[in-house]
Amino acid sequence: MNLKEIENILAQQIAIILAVDPSKIIKDVPLHEIGIDSLSFVELLVFIEKTFNIKLMESGLTREDFRTIRSLALSIQDE
Repeated sequence: MNLKEIENILAQQIAIILAVDPSKIIKDVPLHEIGIDSLSFVELLVFIEKTFNIKLMESGLTREDFRTIRSLALSIQDE
C-alpha cells in the first residue's frame, strides 16, 4: 500500500470518527487541531490495528508518529 492510499484511509476514518466531511480533514494538521480527543484517539488506534494489522504496543510508534495524518501514514508504511 502506498503512502497516499494510507493517508486517504486514515483521513476517511478520522472523518467518520469525528462525523465531519472528509474534505475538511487536512493531512498535515496536528490531529488534536482536527478535533481528535482521547476517546476518538482510542477509536483510531483500534482502527489502525485492525486495518493495517499492526500491534501498536509492539510497533515502536512514538507520540511524534501520531502528530499528523501524514506522519502516521509514513510510520504505518514503514511497519
